[in-house]
This record gives sequence, structure tokens and C-alpha cells, in this order.
Amino acid sequence: MTTTRPRKRRPPAAGPIAALVALARDARENAHAPYSRFKVGAALLAASGEIVTGCNIENASYGLTLCAERVAVFKAVSEGFREFEAIAVVADSPRPTAPCGPCRQILWEFCGDIWVHMSRPGRRGKTTSYRMSELLPVPFDGRNL
Repeated sequence: MTTTRPRKRRPPAAGPIAALVALARDARENAHAPYSRFKVGAALLAASGEIVTGCNIENASYGLTLCAERVAVFKAVSEGFREFEAIAVVADSPRPTAPCGPCRQILWEFCGDIWVHMSRPGRRGKTTSYRMSELLPVPFDGRNL
């Protein structure tokens, strides 16, 4: 997939963000995190309006662990989705948790410059939003090949 250049847009209205965060919060409950006990949920909004969720799935050999964001992206792509608008990520930490480096690369490669909304599990958790171009300002993608 070719990635898009950074777009200048305002984040979606608070209502749609809250709904996306709520689905990520629900997905977090399905996380398999017996080693770290750090549960993460993600909800990926396709351009069609459909939402695909994911949660982190740990493995005893940590290198085989998959983050919630990658699970959501891979599920969406395997179901035929190719265009995305935003992703919400919910983790129980003192501050909103940004996607890790490998997740940023996957998000850029498959989703382009989407909005990334980060929140905490509590209903009063503050949501912080960034464009992927802010989280990964100098991406490696097909233009480098």
C-alpha cells in the first residue's frame, strides 16, 4: 500500500472519538497479558466507518508478543480493509500510552497519516490525539525503496 503525505485536518468531533475509545477500552478486557499484566486495547476506524478492534497478546518468548495496534491492523487488512481514518489505544498507565516503534511503523505502512487517540481505561481518562506524522516524523516506507 502506498502511504499518503501528511494531511492538515482537525481531529474528529469528541463524540466519535469517545465511541472509538470506548471500543478500545472494551477490547482491552480481552488482552492476554499474563507476564506483564499490561493490558492494551485498540479500535481502528476504517474509512468505510467500520471499526476493527484488537488487544495485546503476550507469549512466553516475548519476541512473539503482538501489540493491540498491530492485531487491529492485521485483522482489518485480513478482512479486506485498506483505508483508515483513526485508531484509539487504551492502556492502564499513569499517562496515555503511545504506540511503540514497531506499531508506529505498521500504522504508517498500512494506515498512513491517521489520527491516533490515546486514553486510559477510566471513564474520566483524558484522551490525547496526534497525527501519525507527529509520532513518526521521518518514516521508512515505499518511497525509500
